[in-house]
Amino acid sequence: MNINNLRPAVGAGCKVHIETYGCQMNFADSEVVLAILQKEGYIYTEDIAQAEVILVNTCSIRDNAEQRIWGRLNEFRRYKRARKGLIVGIIGCMAERLKERLLDEEMVNVVAGPDAFRDLPHLIRMAREGQKGINTKLSREETYAEISPVRLDKNGVTAFVSIMRGCNNMCAYCVVPYTRGAERSRDWQTIVHEVEELFAAGYREVTLLGQNVNSYKCGEVGFPELMAKVAEVSPLLRVRFSTSHPKDMSDELLQVIAAYPNICRAIHLPAQSGSSRMLALMNRKYTREWYLGRIEAIRKYIPDCAITTDLIAGFCTETEEDHQMTLSLMREVGYASAFMFHYSERPNTYSARHLADDVSPEEKIRRLNEIIALQNELSLESNRRDVGGEFEILLEGTSKRSDDKMFGRTSQNKVVIIDRRYHRVGDYVRVRVTDCSSATLMGQEIE
Repeated sequence: MNINNLRPAVGAGCKVHIETYGCQMNFADSEVVLAILQKEGYIYTEDIAQAEVILVNTCSIRDNAEQRIWGRLNEFRRYKRARKGLIVGIIGCMAERLKERLLDEEMVNVVAGPDAFRDLPHLIRMAREGQKGINTKLSREETYAEISPVRLDKNGVTAFVSIMRGCNNMCAYCVVPYTRGAERSRDWQTIVHEVEELFAAGYREVTLLGQNVNSYKCGEVGFPELMAKVAEVSPLLRVRFSTSHPKDMSDELLQVIAAYPNICRAIHLPAQSGSSRMLALMNRKYTREWYLGRIEAIRKYIPDCAITTDLIAGFCTETEEDHQMTLSLMREVGYASAFMFHYSERPNTYSARHLADDVSPEEKIRRLNEIIALQNELSLESNRRDVGGEFEILLEGTSKRSDDKMFGRTSQNKVVIIDRRYHRVGDYVRVRVTDCSSATLMGQEIE
């Protein structure tokens, strides 16, 4: 007898485990997936050994991210051997990009793209009946606007809120337009309602997410107007956003940030390269000069703003001169921190189809290491400037190194370690910075 046929419903009491890889958007998507499945009776478990359904929410932005998933699938074999009927699903960007290959994998029972999460209960049912469950159809309308995500981050203080999906920018190196589809914005009223619910539940910080938040548009409400509406939910609620595209970073948005103290003084502005020639090949739609002009505007309107970035080493045809221009851009801006990678060719992107990946792996690594070394210096310089300064931090948890310490973040998104004392997660604490490393500030509460 097949015990699966005894289930009164697809998800009734069935335990599901979700693993998430990649960007913040993926983590937000996993919370949407869990909301959809819980409505069908599924029960979330953090213990993968207890799961009857394992879903892996994947990333395709770099080859290394995909290789981790293939390795993880091999590890699942022991769970499959131990539990007959175990369902393994690959969802998200990798499912969209590699659906045919994934369907050939014996280990994989369900494949669902980023716009097919509502169909997961049906796809899992198909898998239980011995079929492969697949839906990778992209949508021009799906935003999951009315779904209240089930929060997987247990700190109860910070939360991600997706405001849009997809991307229209078509950067030469990027698979996102192919895996997440065209850009579409969520209704602003559902965003504000979700934020209001989060604040009422005790959350004190939200991060608005999109591939390019600056291009958000819902009727007459653009991103600056949306930021104002969210900030007005409560002065006790911190508001962050990610990610901005330099070509769309407007003075209007900067003026809104400056006008609301609870909008955090931190902007992530991916540069990718300091060379205008490279930027043109990347199809970034701005020049080095334009980018520096946006940095100047940020400094003008928000003098205490921390600026972070993304950088790619060894893009197609990059010369040593191009590389040096990236290093000089880093010095000129003085980034607080950065995400730094060497170029990884992604199949079917413009650069893979039309440009030569002609920088050797050894040279890519050398240039990346120089970028990382310089950023470590810049991060330390940035943090040293904060020593002696006073900041309000929002406590997020216990320090990894000591239960007697807690950590929180400044408005500039820098981590500060302080003595626990009587404090709890979610408290705002006024501190003076006493010391620092390149990654962390140490602080003392101001009595």
